[in-house]
Amino acid sequence: MAGVTGEPTSARVDAWIWSVRLTKTRSIAATACRAGHVRVNGERVKAAHALKVGDEVRFRHDGHERIVVVRKLILKRVGAPVAVECYTDNSPPPPPRDLTAAAGIRDRGTGRPTKRDRRDLDRLRGA
Repeated sequence: MAGVTGEPTSARVDAWIWSVRLTKTRSIAATACRAGHVRVNGERVKAAHALKVGDEVRFRHDGHERIVVVRKLILKRVGAPVAVECYTDNSPPPPPRDLTAAAGIRDRGTGRPTKRDRRDLDRLRGA
């Protein structure tokens, strides 16, 4: 629906997340909604939920949580400089690289890790 100024007054949450380039595809955004990884103003929402300007969207993707506030509604995917103007990013900064566990580096030619190696790696990563 378009308002008096020609801008939409509401947009589907999955389409908006894709339009502002928080996900690579719209189907990833819809899948995240179905899995409960998208919250609007603290409530889990379905993909067809209508967003309005001022809504807070919490989106968990690839192990990181993005917290954005909707500043402008768009229905079509736009370039990155324009997309950044459509939301205010309130996401916490990522943890420093030195605090994250490094991936296990194996010597070349040692083959696949054994079950014992995998358990040691899991224990190192804190899983």
